[in-house]
Amino acid sequence: MANDTKVELIPIPTRILTHKDNIVDTVERYTKGKIGENDVISVAESVVAITQGRAVRPEDLKITRVAKLCCRFIPDYGSLASPHGMQSLMDVEGKWRVAGALLLGFLGKLVGINGIFYKWGGEQTALIDDVTGTMPPFDKHIVYGPKEPNKVVEQLKERLGCFGALIADVNDLKRSRVVGESKGLDGQKAANLLIDNPFGNASQKTPIVIIKNFKQYQQGA
Repeated sequence: MANDTKVELIPIPTRILTHKDNIVDTVERYTKGKIGENDVISVAESVVAITQGRAVRPEDLKITRVAKLCCRFIPDYGSLASPHGMQSLMDVEGKWRVAGALLLGFLGKLVGINGIFYKWGGEQTALIDDVTGTMPPFDKHIVYGPKEPNKVVEQLKERLGCFGALIADVNDLKRSRVVGESKGLDGQKAANLLIDNPFGNASQKTPIVIIKNFKQYQQGA
């Protein structure tokens, strides 16, 4: 049977959020009276990370020769394709771990195996946003992935009394990936609804999106 439940995406504009903001308090304040028990709250992963203080300015990084070499093997559109992007990863995951994972990834591709670099390079390999990867004024920063994302979404779900909560990494290249999801939520199904990036990455300042009626949508699919 087809699922005829009407799902609606409601982007929620906010002011500029910084490390001085608590993400749970902030989401509660901006969604008050707008979110119900059948809805899902989704938050952009870069904004969650920013409120946790997980951003660094490129000029504060000490770029190594290894980072300058390794970044050359990353496609130009990737956040690790610049020396400072690669260095930011090496600073948190380890220089030789990242370099080794990159080598293994190259060898894997020769035999038709993809994704080794992102599997063995450390958690932040797929999460770091290079400069221009998030909304102003943090488009001049490198932003790491959020800390304890699954803990954050459980806190959001409990505080808001909604069906579920999701932290998603979404961009304008039709990529929508789950970073954290609350228990019982089909996070990937919810993330697929965000594929056209209702968050926006520029001046829209809509880092929060309510997915209305998602409970019925998930249960009826």
